[in-house]
Amino acid sequence: MATPDASARAGVRKSVLIIEPNFTGHRWRYAQWAAEAYTEAGYPCLIVTESRNEDHRLARKIAGAARSDLEIAFVDPPEPSRGGLDRIAYLRHHHYFRYAYGLVAPFQPVALVVVPYVDYFLYALPFLGSPFGTTPWLGITMRSSFHHRKVGVKAPDRRLANAIKSSLFRLAVRTKGMRALLSIDPTLPEWSAQALGQRATAVRYLADPFPDTRADEPATARARLGLSAGRHLLVYGSITDRKGIRELVAALAQMNDAPTLVVAGEQDGDTREFLHTHAARLSPTPVVLDHFITNEMELDLFSASDVVWLGYKGHYGMSGVLVQAYRFGKPVIATADGLIGWFCRGGGLGPVIDDLEPASIIGAVNAVFARNRTEGVAAHGQLLERNTLEQFKRTLQEAMG
Repeated sequence: MATPDASARAGVRKSVLIIEPNFTGHRWRYAQWAAEAYTEAGYPCLIVTESRNEDHRLARKIAGAARSDLEIAFVDPPEPSRGGLDRIAYLRHHHYFRYAYGLVAPFQPVALVVVPYVDYFLYALPFLGSPFGTTPWLGITMRSSFHHRKVGVKAPDRRLANAIKSSLFRLAVRTKGMRALLSIDPTLPEWSAQALGQRATAVRYLADPFPDTRADEPATARARLGLSAGRHLLVYGSITDRKGIRELVAALAQMNDAPTLVVAGEQDGDTREFLHTHAARLSPTPVVLDHFITNEMELDLFSASDVVWLGYKGHYGMSGVLVQAYRFGKPVIATADGLIGWFCRGGGLGPVIDDLEPASIIGAVNAVFARNRTEGVAAHGQLLERNTLEQFKRTLQEAMG
């Protein structure tokens, strides 16, 4: 483990400790944004992660800045506990967070612990309690979906699993020390208000953030990206089978006047192999950017594209890509399932499809390019308006109390 020098901390006010062992996907951004929120509020921050992230861009940025109010420490998982309980993911993660806190706290007095992805151990809390002793803490849940069918979100009917998770959730929010449980799903506080009584006040909506920016002229953005003229359909993010990419490619291959497919983001091995084999069969030739997308390129991609693909499968949570499309005023083709379907209900943001059959996708593609750009009103636009980095930081600061 590498931790700050204890002597350097003598007499320093208590800090905010942010623990995120995994810097993949958007998790590192949540750690970064949380640190920005609390340093801007005047609190020193320490981010704790595993040593495999030492070369990550965020770790390098923090180390290079050498700021007195923002540091990073590397803590690897402890030896597995006896009895094999660490084979249960919830218990293993709870063990890690307790271990990391126990190592850091003697070096750095802690005012608040922030867990950017509390789903690691949320359902272990009723059995094990807080990993942070009596220290106040807050967590952000991104995966809680047991309540969806109760609030009108289209989701699988997993009655037994949902009933168990509902019961565990009710107990988890009563964990000592929990200052707040923040959810990027606006329907969870809605459900909590009906189901949890007074403790519902601990469950608050945290709008998935997108930095304030303005779209550039499409032609200018396309020139920077080297895109051709014509219509462009964007698939963005971590590109896996759950993006519905196979079904989309199959449908576009059957169209005589298909838009140019733009696939931007790091791909997993299976998707990379699939696109290598099948993408060349499409006309126009797709644009495939299989690498990390910088902020500048991300802005250009959303500025340059005409439509954004959200025809995901098996995805029931919130989507940052939906937020980005909304902020740039780009229509979407969306699944009817999960929170994507809930936000897009009524078609105000673009066509909503109930399945990923070629005919459904082709119909949606034709419909979205035929629609008036000003057509439709988002069913939950007032919520999507809150998806700003400024609002995200304000919510975190207010949750501290």
